[in-house]
Amino acid sequence: MNGPEDTSYALLDSGGQQRLERLGPYRVCRPAPQALWRPHLPESEWNRVDARYLRSSSGGGRWETVRPLPESWPVRLLDLEFTVKLTGFGHIGVFPEQERNWRLMDARIRRAKAGFSVLNLFAYTGAATLVAARAGAEVCHLDAARGIVSWAREMAETNGLADRPVRWMVEDVRKFVLREIRRGRRYRGLVLDPPTYGRGNKGEVWKIEDKLPELLDRCREALHEEPDFVICSTYSPKHTPDVLGNILDDAFGSLPGGRIEAEEMHIEHADGRRAMPNGATARWLAKER
Repeated sequence: MNGPEDTSYALLDSGGQQRLERLGPYRVCRPAPQALWRPHLPESEWNRVDARYLRSSSGGGRWETVRPLPESWPVRLLDLEFTVKLTGFGHIGVFPEQERNWRLMDARIRRAKAGFSVLNLFAYTGAATLVAARAGAEVCHLDAARGIVSWAREMAETNGLADRPVRWMVEDVRKFVLREIRRGRRYRGLVLDPPTYGRGNKGEVWKIEDKLPELLDRCREALHEEPDFVICSTYSPKHTPDVLGNILDDAFGSLPGGRIEAEEMHIEHADGRRAMPNGATARWLAKER
């Protein structure tokens, strides 16, 4: 077991439709339906967990803890401190497979002129918001869940970013984007991580296969005349990288001076032996000026 001062993250192993992770000083085991291979580490290592998420046959699940754990604790990625919690959905509040997107966004914002603005939709606990704000962007962070937005704001304060120009919004995504278009607000960067299914703060139903193409069309209208990037990711099993790339191409492919790229997101095992795929991402990127 790592010491209590350790705050690093590591994917220790995966296989048997499970993942074994180290979150600072604690080990957890969570479902990973895509991990259809055999685990590399012996069973004794998998048994050394502090908490295990158990799926229910009726949907959802619960955490089974081996010893009492704090309600939350810090984990560091990209020199940022994220507050980890064991949520009822099996999430922990941070998604390490997004690290490539975060690095790309950070680099492009830092190279850009002053006044770079980013719209982060379905922003959840706000890792992309923290990265963009630290790099110098003005950020609009939007999620339909008030408690999740509060979690993100607390992490901004923890990282010394409370004074950065971030608008924290609790709103339905589509309604908000249409309102931004009418107000004439435009963004050079767009980040969105839509769920497969969800509801807005007033009960609005979201189904990704029905709503995403139309939302992206509206998002194009909210882009600056010189946009820099659009980053879209999802964990919907129907949306492979090629599917997501084609959807982005429909909405943004005709923008001049840019390209579409799409790939599987993944997390490297700590020993470098394997990588676990987890979701798809597609990006429209302007030619670097």
